[in-house]
Amino acid sequence: MNSFENQAQNDMDTWKRKKLKRSGILNRTAKRAQAKFNSVIPDRVHTVITDSIKNMVKVTLAGSGFTSSNKVAIPESLEEKEKHMGERLAFYRKAAALEGAGTGAGGIFLGLTDFPLLLSIKMKYLYEAAKIHGYDPSSYEERLFMLYIFQLAFSSDEHRREVFAIIDRWDENKEELAEMDWKVFQQEYRDYIDFVKMFQLIPGIGAVVGAYANYGLLEELGEAAVYAYRRRYFNRQSS
Repeated sequence: MNSFENQAQNDMDTWKRKKLKRSGILNRTAKRAQAKFNSVIPDRVHTVITDSIKNMVKVTLAGSGFTSSNKVAIPESLEEKEKHMGERLAFYRKAAALEGAGTGAGGIFLGLTDFPLLLSIKMKYLYEAAKIHGYDPSSYEERLFMLYIFQLAFSSDEHRREVFAIIDRWDENKEELAEMDWKVFQQEYRDYIDFVKMFQLIPGIGAVVGAYANYGLLEELGEAAVYAYRRRYFNRQSS
């Protein structure tokens, strides 16, 4: 193991410890309020929302192969892989900030279009990250892995612990993961970004909030992707 890989492993463990720490009181209070709100929503409404998010994500993932860069290099070393991931993240982070500023400037109605647009940008980045690491993002297994990376970035404390357990032993767990729990997926994601982006819907400050929030959300996704693919890399090195 070279010096970069030693540092990468240390950074990976540090990041995991940070993400497993309990959230601040403001985030915990918001999560409790959102959980209370979710509990009074009728099951049929949850079903409609879940199906909508499920279909949106599946369509976005399927379309990412056509709309993301097809000229993705597959570097040999972990250092080169992560350098390339960083370059692609910078591109998509900028795109997300511009998209957030544009939809945020339009107030409530245009702000509602931010959800599918931002989701598309996130999935395109994950699609390219998979290819950089030499995995086929068109396969079911790799798309499922991308969705767990997504949840690692955008979930509550409790659910994030479950996702860490799955990602950390992906090769052992993947055979048992026949299907994503879409209800959990949509609730965790929606609750997470609602708190971050609620002020984006306010005319006047929406553009600034939208750009800042989207930039930060892509940064979080990038960190989660680095962790997840590092974990797979080191697991395979030790097997």
